[in-house]
Amino acid sequence: MTLIKSISGIRGTIGGEVGENLTPIDAVKFASAYGVWLKQQRNKENYRVVVGRDARISGEMIQNLVMNTLVGLGIHVIDVGLSTTPTVEVAVPLEHADGGIILTASHNPKQWNALKLLNAKGEFLNGEEGAKILEIAESGSMSFSDVDSLGRISKNEAYIDIHIDEVLNLKLVNKQAIEAADFKVVVDGVNSTGGIAIPLLLDRLGVEAVKLYCEPTGHFPHNPEPLKEHLTDLSEAVVKERADFGIVVDPDVDRLAFMDEEGEMFGEEYTLVACADYVLSKTPGNTVSNMSSTRALRDITEKHGGTYEASAVGEVNVVELMKKNNAVIGGEGNGGIIYPESHYGRDALVGVALFLSLLAEKQMKVSELRASYPSYFMSKKKIELTPGLDVDAILKQMEAKYAHETLTTIDGVKIDFANSWVHLRKSNTEPIIRVYTEAPTQKEADELADKIIAEINSIS
Repeated sequence: MTLIKSISGIRGTIGGEVGENLTPIDAVKFASAYGVWLKQQRNKENYRVVVGRDARISGEMIQNLVMNTLVGLGIHVIDVGLSTTPTVEVAVPLEHADGGIILTASHNPKQWNALKLLNAKGEFLNGEEGAKILEIAESGSMSFSDVDSLGRISKNEAYIDIHIDEVLNLKLVNKQAIEAADFKVVVDGVNSTGGIAIPLLLDRLGVEAVKLYCEPTGHFPHNPEPLKEHLTDLSEAVVKERADFGIVVDPDVDRLAFMDEEGEMFGEEYTLVACADYVLSKTPGNTVSNMSSTRALRDITEKHGGTYEASAVGEVNVVELMKKNNAVIGGEGNGGIIYPESHYGRDALVGVALFLSLLAEKQMKVSELRASYPSYFMSKKKIELTPGLDVDAILKQMEAKYAHETLTTIDGVKIDFANSWVHLRKSNTEPIIRVYTEAPTQKEADELADKIIAEINSIS
């Protein structure tokens, strides 16, 4: 069992020993540290934090612990209940709140949960802010409010609807064309809050939604990471229903993947490529994705006359570079769309609306759309970490071994070959080394990944 403390929050498995897992005591400890940090930011009388959660089995328990800890610090809580990560991000500025907390472990299996921490803009904390919260948590120096100064909890469960309104009001969302296209779509909500939000959005856009695993029970029917090998039921349903395509999201709805009309994956890497193609065709400009994302975004951006740049992995790093470069769209190759006209956070609802607009205007099948883009294939593998394994030393040795190639070391080691690349990095969210490769064919991508993994195993 595991507890991972990082700048983006605290993530761990439920149960077990304190300090080694996400136990109730750990949840209170880190919620307290966040609340103390928040109060240090501004000297004011009233502090407000938006709190929401995905449908994980442990979600209600962790949310109650977190909310009442904030109450004990004299902080008022807006409880948005079952929600999505982007919905909470949208709610924070609308509520004029000082921050937000989302209880979700994103794509991790059901035994995991996490506290994702937001600032007053509804954006993830930067490294310095996250480090300060970890420092407060470890110091234990926290002072709570007296009985006359406790915070209070107020409920507002309308925010998914409010979020949908915000999406529909975006200038580039072509509601008229989408409705006229008469789409039929299968939605895999992995029995979490995407099963609530995505069908509601589709209904507002005049799209027929066939629901698959859309009951927010928290009992994930398959591995919740939206990868091809986990989505056989969606593939079969798309073909059986003769749907135009399939949609799948992760439990907190910040990752988005599509399946074409033949039940084949569009490719989660190409979610951002397609949405960027649409946005850039209307509003030319620059793009950003992280180092582990497909080269196809660079190709599409340059086709539209813009400039592409790559950031270190992590949403906060992508957002920072997007702001610096005035990017009109960006995100991550895991299906995360960041569209500044909405907000600076990965948002599957925004992604669905932009993709539908593109498809409706082009009047082509999803398979035809995918075939129109530069073709790259990616392999995403991992190496489980064992105690005592020196990851930094391994990465240094790989860096030395490939010193004659083009290297980037701002986040692990990325080795760029003429027609392919490999990115090696220690995960922020799991005890693994991620091994991402991309090449002109799937076979070449897989073989490159296997070759690199064998080399790492021989070192370790």
